[in-house]
This record gives sequence, C-alpha cells and structure tokens, in this order.
Amino acid sequence: MNKKDFDIRKKIINETFDDERKIVASVTAEELDIDDEIHHDGDFFITSNGEIIDLEFQIEDFTEYELVKYIELAEHLYEKYGKKVSIYIICPKEINVYVKEEEIPSESDFTIKLACSQVDSCEIILEGIKDKIRKKELLDETDWYNLRQLPVMCEKSKRNYYRLEYLKIINRYHY
Repeated sequence: MNKKDFDIRKKIINETFDDERKIVASVTAEELDIDDEIHHDGDFFITSNGEIIDLEFQIEDFTEYELVKYIELAEHLYEKYGKKVSIYIICPKEINVYVKEEEIPSESDFTIKLACSQVDSCEIILEGIKDKIRKKELLDETDWYNLRQLPVMCEKSKRNYYRLEYLKIINRYHY
C-alpha cells in the first residue's frame, strides 16, 4: 500500500470510527498468515501496541452471513496473535444492513463496527485496484468481482464512469 492510500485509510479509521490509536504499519493477509478459507480481503494495519485493525469496504447488503465471516476472521487473528482485533466496516449508503447491533459471545477480544458513510467507497475500491495494476500485481477473483460490481453499487449518476473504468481495465489488463 502506498503512502497516500495508507494515509487515507488511517484518516478513515481515525475519523469515521473514532479510533485514536497510533497506526504504525499496513500488513497483508499473507504477512498475517490468515488461512485461505477465512475471509481476508480487507486492509490490515498494526497499531503501536501490536493490535490489529482490519478496514473493510462492504459492497453487498450486510447480512448475518457477512457478520459471521467477520467474526471468524476476528477470532482467527486473536487466537493467532493474542492481541485485540478491531474490524471496521464502511458501507455505502446504497446497501441495506439486516443485522442489529448485538453483543457477540466469544473468548476472543475483538470489536466489529459498521459505519454507513458518505465516503465514496467505490472510488476507494477502484483506486486500490488501479494501484495493484500500477505495481504490476495480479488482480485476484475478489478484485475482479468488486470491479464488476462498482457500476451497480455506485450512485446512479456515476454508473457510466465506473462502467468505463471497468471496461478500460478489463480490455487493457492481461490475465
């Protein structure tokens, strides 16, 4: 993750989720050694005291299934590192949230917070994908899925922009 993306995400964590902990590094799911069968598509950060933050951009309705995959991730990370895990999920205003706020019984120390935001999560997702392309990294299935979904999850007035960006990438990217 480049410095600009790191700073943007750090600001989102600080301001949207009111988290003032000092974030010292971004890490990948591979560096955290997250098992393949566990959801691990977010942006991961380490705080100055070694706690883990996962910033997610939710592109589908937030259901019980979605919540369970985040709980599984939080428990996995806590069991592996023994440090508090915070999962912060940004939802665009276009999606529906079907889960009530509820205490989740677990032996692991974690927090999951959801924020419906005016932040253009579509633009953040697109920039993340473009950043991978600039770095000549391979796009994975999740990247392609997210890219295809952008015109459907964005504001109606921006659909053609995201369709055009999708078509540019799919037609120029050699996979």
